[in-house]
Amino acid sequence: MKAVTVKELKTELAHQSHQEIIELCLRLSKFKKENKELLTYLLFESSNEEGYINTVKIEIDEQFELINTKTYYFIKKSVRKILRTIKKYCRYSKNKETEVALLLYFCLKLYNFKPSIKNNTVLKNILIREVASIRKKITLLHEDLQYDYEIELQKLNL
Repeated sequence: MKAVTVKELKTELAHQSHQEIIELCLRLSKFKKENKELLTYLLFESSNEEGYINTVKIEIDEQFELINTKTYYFIKKSVRKILRTIKKYCRYSKNKETEVALLLYFCLKLYNFKPSIKNNTVLKNILIREVASIRKKITLLHEDLQYDYEIELQKLNL
């Protein structure tokens, strides 16, 4: 089965009744965890972006606590998993300020992580790549926010 375009979906949904759209959304949420997470964000979290950011930061803290620090191999795998999760939450929000705040928090956590990431090239490169990404995204924000985030970014000494 070939999926139709978003435009075609939009026009077809315009012809559906309110109750049918609710049933479609509930059915969609049963198939994939990401669909359910996105609906949760849209219905409950999108009105309070600051609370959403704090919730994700708490989850980031928990994931950093669970990292197996015996070898750098396990650290790299866990850091990549955390980064994937953060990017998924940023896609839900579509807010550049939220994305910058979460990625900056991730970079600060990674920079202060023990054992030090300075001994591992891959982890250093992940940090450098994300800092470069944050710098690009900061330029799209309001001037006041740019200044605040630049100050936070300078704490990384990169």
